[in-house]
Amino acid sequence: MAKIPDLPKNERPRERFARLGASSVSDAELLAIFLRVGVRGKSAIEVGRKLLKKHGSLTELGGLTVKELSMEHGLGPAKAAQLLAAFELGARTANEKMRRAPMNSPDAIYDAVAPRLAHERKEHVLIILLDSKLRGVRTIELSVGNANTALCEPRDVLHHVLINRASAFVLVHNHPSGDPSPSKQDISLTRNLSEASGLLRIRFIDHVIIGRPADDRDHAYYSFASDGRL
Repeated sequence: MAKIPDLPKNERPRERFARLGASSVSDAELLAIFLRVGVRGKSAIEVGRKLLKKHGSLTELGGLTVKELSMEHGLGPAKAAQLLAAFELGARTANEKMRRAPMNSPDAIYDAVAPRLAHERKEHVLIILLDSKLRGVRTIELSVGNANTALCEPRDVLHHVLINRASAFVLVHNHPSGDPSPSKQDISLTRNLSEASGLLRIRFIDHVIIGRPADDRDHAYYSFASDGRL
């Protein structure tokens, strides 16, 4: 593959990004814009493609540590730290959007939380506390489990909702496997939490499980509310 400077100007990723926006470049080209230069015998785009092929996706890359990422050919400690900082900026930007847009649909919840959770290697349980307009006012990490489970009880959730006097709440957790299908434990927790919330007259908007995109499923998440289980 030709080096990026040898490409016609309108075909270079950075120039196309500036002219047409982020959707005009591939994931590999986006990495190439960040990397700026490649390595001997490989352009920055080829380095980006190799990283994606090895790890599967940008989400998987975002789940690596600085030490792990710095061992990749063409990176090193400085670029590894900068790349993970870029992923963190995306997660924090999504968190800020959550405070402005209502969390009234699983798509909105997924868009707000996926940048933070989709790449995690352990299960994380989050509570999103909402105001009367269903905008996020606070996000609390309730627990962190192993690769398969994160422990949580209805009383743990409702304790935070009550002491913060939230008008409503959303429960979110991730499945590190990428498959958002609910487990028996997820279904039992949601049912019990829904019953307890009803008794306390607290609005339980949704329980969303964050997974990752795949060709064999329509969504990268599972919503109990959309599936009629809330």
